[in-house]
Amino acid sequence: MAPSNFGYSIKEAFRHFFRNWTTSFGAVITIFLSLFIIGLFIIGSVLVNSAIGNVEDQVTIQAYISDNASDEDVEDYQDELERMDNVKNVEFVSKEDALEEYSSTISGNADATLSALDGQNPLPRSFRIEMEDPSQVEAMAEKIKDDSGFRKIVDDADPEVDDKDADVAENVRYGQEEVGRLFQLTGYIRVAAVVLVALLTFVAFIFINNTIRLSITARRREIAIMRLVGASNGFIRGPFITEGVLQALLGALFSIGVLELFRNLVIPKVAEGISWMSFAVPMNIYFATYGSLVLLGVIIGLFGSAIAMRRYLKV
Repeated sequence: MAPSNFGYSIKEAFRHFFRNWTTSFGAVITIFLSLFIIGLFIIGSVLVNSAIGNVEDQVTIQAYISDNASDEDVEDYQDELERMDNVKNVEFVSKEDALEEYSSTISGNADATLSALDGQNPLPRSFRIEMEDPSQVEAMAEKIKDDSGFRKIVDDADPEVDDKDADVAENVRYGQEEVGRLFQLTGYIRVAAVVLVALLTFVAFIFINNTIRLSITARRREIAIMRLVGASNGFIRGPFITEGVLQALLGALFSIGVLELFRNLVIPKVAEGISWMSFAVPMNIYFATYGSLVLLGVIIGLFGSAIAMRRYLKV
């Protein structure tokens, strides 16, 4: 479409839009629904990923230390742990801290349990290790098991076990099965998010393609006359492509408006009912989503119209 035809294309696009307002309105609503669902799913994915990230951040390695290990060796190994790649934080848990944490988990029976211990504390010291990338927890656990510094201070959980490797492995724990299932589930969720967004984009593209195709079919006679009087293919295509972009852009703007209502009215009420989950999404995420919807709408309008013209406009 030549620049000199731009004004004509816009004028004709608006004229056709309002003259065939029922068809145009249907296209706008269809695109609005598709883009609204895409936007809603993007924001929902951010919330889910945030929740998943919080759960993943709670994945830690617990490495138990022998009561007989010297404080100097323990401190040296803590320094070594803190220098390791992928280690975010290393917390030393003393025997007293371990007993206090254990007591808090048994709440109602805490006094009876503590009195039954008769002043003894059977719980070992340990390191609680947080990682930068929790998905690498298994590799980190194996690294700790093989580390000579850790083997020097490892807790001897079962004196009857002659296999030192088995004894070391018993004292490096991270909930292997649960962690494996967690990361498998989060992987599925992230893949499903990408697939669904792509599918909804394709659906919106198909709808605008069909709408433009119907518009072309209804105006074949007008197009034939324009062709007979010498109008170029670009001159004829301009209004159709502009009309497709206009429909997609309006659909995108409507979807942004409804998402803003959703953000201000619906999310606060949901957050009140589900207090354990954070629904705080930074405004830059919303702005990026809104910008993406506008850009996606324009792209859908351009390509949907162009393909419909190529396939169905016979001039």
